[in-house]
Amino acid sequence: MSTETQLWRGHERQRSARRAEVLRPYVIRLFVTDVILIFVSLCTAHIVRFGADDVDVSGAQWLDHLQLSYMPFTIVLGLLWVALLAAYHAYVPRYLGSGTEEYRNVVGATMLLFGGLAVLSYLLKLQISRGYFLVALPLGLALLLIGHWLWRRWLNGQRKHGRFVASALIVGGSSTAAAIAQELAVTPDAGLRLLGACVANKVEGDALPGTDVPVLGGLEDCLKVADRLDVDTVIITASRHLTPTRVRRISWGLESNRRHLALAPSLIDVAGPRIHMRPMSSMSLMHVETPRFDGRTLLLKRAFDIITSGLGLVLLSPVFLVVAIVVKAQDGGPVFFKHKRVGRAGEHFKMWKFRSMRVNADAELKALLKAQGKEGQPLFKIDNDPRITKFGQFIRKTSIDELPQLINVFKGDMSLVGPRPQVDAEVALYDQSASRRLNVRPGVTGLWQVSGRSKLSWEEAIRLDLYYVENWSFVGDLQIIFRTFKAVAQSVGAQ
Repeated sequence: MSTETQLWRGHERQRSARRAEVLRPYVIRLFVTDVILIFVSLCTAHIVRFGADDVDVSGAQWLDHLQLSYMPFTIVLGLLWVALLAAYHAYVPRYLGSGTEEYRNVVGATMLLFGGLAVLSYLLKLQISRGYFLVALPLGLALLLIGHWLWRRWLNGQRKHGRFVASALIVGGSSTAAAIAQELAVTPDAGLRLLGACVANKVEGDALPGTDVPVLGGLEDCLKVADRLDVDTVIITASRHLTPTRVRRISWGLESNRRHLALAPSLIDVAGPRIHMRPMSSMSLMHVETPRFDGRTLLLKRAFDIITSGLGLVLLSPVFLVVAIVVKAQDGGPVFFKHKRVGRAGEHFKMWKFRSMRVNADAELKALLKAQGKEGQPLFKIDNDPRITKFGQFIRKTSIDELPQLINVFKGDMSLVGPRPQVDAEVALYDQSASRRLNVRPGVTGLWQVSGRSKLSWEEAIRLDLYYVENWSFVGDLQIIFRTFKAVAQSVGAQ
């Protein structure tokens, strides 16, 4: 595998020209948008600080004869900003459409520009206006991130309809090739369309198991099939028949037509930030960092939880009051519903929610489950649950019933983002892998919520939660919180 990894690094450095051509129109649009947004932000900073007048940049005495002013300074700064974005790979196709690398590149280029400007102004004693600086930096960064996000949504929408995608051939064992094909089928953001497969072992029928991807030959036929289909990318998956020598020969065969080679490792559900390549004398090793749930990562997450939940409780207190009055007025029952859940390290806690069901609804649960044939099922949901009140339906659909969980977050029972809070009956079904969910606090929201909530199967929910636990990052939490607002607005999977 180390030889395959070395080949992967070589092809990663010289990305296929075919893939770049597919995205060239999109990259041009993105670039033009960035140029416009950058100069809008800089001109806004100039107008806010100085109005329509031009002002000289005061500096050291030996610079006075240059007669620097903010208009040419703004133009130069804008051009440098664009150049740094390009240098930070903000327009490289492999970073566009999925993942967080695109946003990191935008932030990195922007911070380097303004950090360098601050250092330069100190060394040259340039008296650059703080007001100009404080408007241009946050406004420009915000506009760039919003612009990239909007264009990404447009791109992914186009990819769902088969546009701006690269054609691909998958090569390897039938089971591993089928797994990759199924993943690509539900991930249009990847920008790959599978045209066929070449597999080592015989497959029953004309397609990979569980897919509609046709099997077009064996491993020895992959180069001929790639030429016949004129694919942009050849994806190699794990197979005992694919020796390092064989993979090397396949890579050589792709060079003449500048096709892109991608290796799909057998290690799944590991996010990019945990993967690092370490070059050695004649090969490269792929290092996968061990997930850590203590130290500064835990401190950062907890600090964010306390600050955000505290502010949320204060700002949402009027909403709490109105909902409490309506719930109480319905039937005179309690305002809050407290349910026993399993938290970090298996410790129990009471999870707070606004009561959305009639009083003593728990006593009716067993009979309803039996009537619908759902006894003993994890993640059970009662169809057309008769226990839910009219107001309860509204606060469930809008997720207002979950707002009191901010109290759990502030207390430390839960986190803003994390695995789905479980009950004892569900935890009893855990195997060794699933039990890793208990390494972190459960969340008010998480990948389970932004990916379908009640529509998810037990296996899908477990997989998403384990992915979160294994690949937690602060930036990832912010993305999930942002996606949660979208999911709630669309009532995705709400019940």
